[in-house]
Amino acid sequence: MRIPLFLVKVFNYEYWPWWLFYLPMTPYWIYQAIRAKSLTFFTAVNPGIEAGGFYGEHKTEIMKHISPEYLAKTIFIPLGAVFNELPKLLINNELGYPIIAKPNVGERGTSVSKIHSEDELRQYHESANADYLIQEFITYPIELGVLFSRMPNEKIGKVSSVTLKEFLSVTGDGKSTIEELVLQNTRARFQLESLQKRLGSKMQEIVPFGENRLLEPIGNHCRGTKFVNANHLINSQLHEVFTRVSEGFDGFFYGRFDMKVASIEDLYEGKNIRVMELNGVSSDPGHIYDPRYYLWQAYRDLMWHWKRAANISIMNQKSGIKPLPFGDILAIVKGHFG
Repeated sequence: MRIPLFLVKVFNYEYWPWWLFYLPMTPYWIYQAIRAKSLTFFTAVNPGIEAGGFYGEHKTEIMKHISPEYLAKTIFIPLGAVFNELPKLLINNELGYPIIAKPNVGERGTSVSKIHSEDELRQYHESANADYLIQEFITYPIELGVLFSRMPNEKIGKVSSVTLKEFLSVTGDGKSTIEELVLQNTRARFQLESLQKRLGSKMQEIVPFGENRLLEPIGNHCRGTKFVNANHLINSQLHEVFTRVSEGFDGFFYGRFDMKVASIEDLYEGKNIRVMELNGVSSDPGHIYDPRYYLWQAYRDLMWHWKRAANISIMNQKSGIKPLPFGDILAIVKGHFG
C-alpha cells in the first residue's frame, strides 16, 4: 500500500515549501539582524558577489574568480545569440556531447538540462528566455555540495557542511517496467510526471535483474536527488583544500561549492576537482536535508551557519563594507521575476 505523497510531504520536512521550513527561524534571523545592526546584513558577507549571493546573482560573474584548475569548462550564451554560432563555440572550447545547459541566473536546478545532441541544444536554445550557460558534463562519480566559509581576519577557512548527492535511480527485478519501479519508490514517485514526459515510451522498458538504472542525471533535490550527510569527511585537510580553491576570489567569505570529484582521496589532495557552480550567502548546508536527519538537528545546524554569516558581516562592516539598502533587495527580487 503506497503512502499518499501529501502525507510524505507533511512528515518529511525535506519536501516542505521553503517558506514553511524557514518560518520558525524568523526570530533567530531577526536576532542576527539586530546583532549586525542591519536587516540586510547578509549582503555584506560576500562583497565580491552581487548582493552577497543572496539572490539573482550571475553564475558567470562568480565563476570567473575560480581557477581553471578547478572549474568545469563553461561557455556564456547571451539571450539572442545566433544558434549557428554554437557548434563552433563547442569545438573551440573542446566540448563534445553530452553537455549541460543551465540559466546564468538560476534557482534550485530549474531549467537545467543534459543535452545529448545538436538537435536537443537547438530546442533548449530556442526555448531559452534569458542568458544561459553551456558546461561540460563531468563524468567523475562523486558529486558533492561543500559549504565553506572564512572569517575576514583568518587565513584558513572552514568547511562546515558536506553533502553527498545520490542521483535518482531504480534497481531492476527483471520483470517490472521503469514506470512500475518508479511507483514502488517514494522519492521517485514525486518525479513520475516529469519522467513520463522526458522518457515517454521508455517508461515501459523492463529493467534487467540487479541493474541500477539512472533516471535523473541532474543532482538537484527538486529533481529527486537524495542529499546525504557526509560531514564525517570534514577534517583539516578539507579546510586547507577549499581555502586554496577559493583563495583567488577576493571578497568571497561564505558559500557552497557544487562540484564533482574523482575520488575521496583526490578530494583530500585537492586534485581532480571540478566546480560546476558556487553559490553565495543564501547557500543551504545541504546535509540538513538528509532523510535521517531530525528537524531539530536541521535548525540547530542552520542557526550555526546563520550566526557564522552574521559574524562575517559584522567584521566586514567594521572594515567599511555597507549592506545594501532594503529597497535594493526588493529591486533585485522584482527584476528577477520581471
